Amino acid sequence: MSQYDFDLFTLGAGSGGVAASRRAGSYGARVAICEDSRVGGTCVIRGCVPKKLLVYGAQFSESFSDAVGFGWSDATPSFDWGALVSAKDREVDRLNAIYLRLLRDSGVTLIEGRGRVLDAHTVEVAGRRYTAANILVATGSSPILPPVKGIEHAITSNEALSLPSPPQRVVIVGGGYIAVEFAGIFNALGAKVTLLLRGESILRGFDQDICTFLTSELRKKGVEIRCETFVQDIERRADTLNVMTRAGEELRADVVLYATGRAPNTKAIGLEACGVSLSDNGAIVVDADSRTAVPSIYAVGDCTDRVNLTPVAIREGRAVAESLFNNNPTRVDHRNVASAVFSQPPVGTVGLTEAEARARHGAIDVYVTNFRAMKHSLSGRDERTLMKLVVSRADGRVLGFHMVGADAPEIIQGLSVAIQCGVTKAQLDATVAIHPTAAEEFVTLRDRRPDPEPHA
Repeated sequence: MSQYDFDLFTLGAGSGGVAASRRAGSYGARVAICEDSRVGGTCVIRGCVPKKLLVYGAQFSESFSDAVGFGWSDATPSFDWGALVSAKDREVDRLNAIYLRLLRDSGVTLIEGRGRVLDAHTVEVAGRRYTAANILVATGSSPILPPVKGIEHAITSNEALSLPSPPQRVVIVGGGYIAVEFAGIFNALGAKVTLLLRGESILRGFDQDICTFLTSELRKKGVEIRCETFVQDIERRADTLNVMTRAGEELRADVVLYATGRAPNTKAIGLEACGVSLSDNGAIVVDADSRTAVPSIYAVGDCTDRVNLTPVAIREGRAVAESLFNNNPTRVDHRNVASAVFSQPPVGTVGLTEAEARARHGAIDVYVTNFRAMKHSLSGRDERTLMKLVVSRADGRVLGFHMVGADAPEIIQGLSVAIQCGVTKAQLDATVAIHPTAAEEFVTLRDRRPDPEPHA
């Protein structure tokens, strides 16, 4: 008989924690998982899924308008924000129930409450202690609010998903993917959206052509983007929020949404006291096997601040289960992970940016195309698509695919397989295109961009 209550005890029932627990349970391990909120985590309950449902809802605004150019009558239906939010909530409830059933069917014991690690093999939940041969921390991350005067009047992405009514004026502070996505949602639903960012560009870390192009497209749609702008304070006056910038400018809004980053959920759960190392921002330090400084304690997902994407957390969690309970040592390759921004228009990208490729590989070839999609030849919409290819000059291997435009995430998903297989520019050139599609541009690019002038 085992000296422990469980073979694996998981803190956090989000994507990574559930994936690891289910996989371990399928191999006969005795598994428990604790959660102090709803099972499903950020992605299912208050992130990717509900946010994209709002994106879908907002996109119909342009679809109705575009239909006129294709012979449909010019009649815009009324919009019911409450109906959209209710439908979104029903879908989240459905997915939450599925996650609960999946855990139950895998033989995983669900313990409600916030877990705290007491030592290398002990977890406490709601005053009760449990022992485990291995502990997995998968507690995710949460939005952070900076210490700005009046910050209590601001909301985060969590609250933005369930506002009681659609705002008419929105100030969004931040320039990352969450800020850009909500800017697109509220703008498409008719709100006046102002995006304030501290830096020089939205989507810091993405390819610069992507950032510049998306900025132009958002501005054409009516989103006001102000770079290098800092908030001094926020005041509530009657039913209006007033945002004062450090430059002395005042902006009025119904909603002020802060999307300035997220922090790992690692505070007050006993990690440091039992020997687990944390980085300066609170992320759990792990090795290539997701093992912490304590051999029996592992961590996956956003709480490790590696590649903070749901599919990555799932793969990390399953890798831990494979290694521990299936005699199949597994590591996750964090290179060439594709990502998407569900902005309007959306972004899809995989591999190295141009700047990263030049720094790592020296001489590279860059191919870029910028065109009006066939659909808009009749819709009349002033929207363009950007596609970019980054190639190693030494061996012709593709180092990066980047796109802004309709269906970009869907197209890049397929290309991420190609880049994982080491696709070359010559192989793209040898591929027969599907016509007429936007995706065919990736296999018909011929004109190489001139090399940049060397700095004096």
